[in-house]
Amino acid sequence: MNYLAHLFLSPPGEDAMLGSLMGDFVKGPLTNVTISERYSTEMTRAIALHRKVDSYTDSHPVVRDSWNRVSKERRRFAGVMVDIFYDHFLAKYWSEFHHKPLSEFTGEFYAILARRHSEMPERLQGIASSMISLDWLGSYARTQSVHSALNRISQRLRRENTLFNSADELLENYAEMEVDFRRFIPDVVAFANQSVSIQPASPL
Repeated sequence: MNYLAHLFLSPPGEDAMLGSLMGDFVKGPLTNVTISERYSTEMTRAIALHRKVDSYTDSHPVVRDSWNRVSKERRRFAGVMVDIFYDHFLAKYWSEFHHKPLSEFTGEFYAILARRHSEMPERLQGIASSMISLDWLGSYARTQSVHSALNRISQRLRRENTLFNSADELLENYAEMEVDFRRFIPDVVAFANQSVSIQPASPL
């Protein structure tokens, strides 16, 4: 799952939402003293949920169906691509899944990012201003923004990759990817809600 989906699955509260986003930026065991001293219990639990959701997603048969729709030339990076494709569908159909308008939800979170900038990992601090100013989360609803997101990742990776212009894979398999997303989203919400380590996530 990508940024928007992790925030959607997050329990309420600033610490939990920050932790849900930080899951991609905090490395190492959560029992590490430095981590436990730096982040609140709710943030740490949300980071743990993020990791559990990622593991659940990567092993889910529907997600693997989506991976297999990606061309062989790009399949090595299918996980990255499908995460963003699913964020596209979540943003596009947001009103079906959440009681707040997407612009309100993202605006409130951007305010948290700006207000608590110093508490975030350095790598997240480095992209937070772009995330806010370019409305990364809300922009996923547009396929052009999916192109932009994947192209940014392609340029950022040091190793050779096939991610540039890989949003073409979404356009070529659009209907099938949407069906996969709709099959998967109730399962991952149920998984997050049933997690024993945190409070329930936002319901459908």
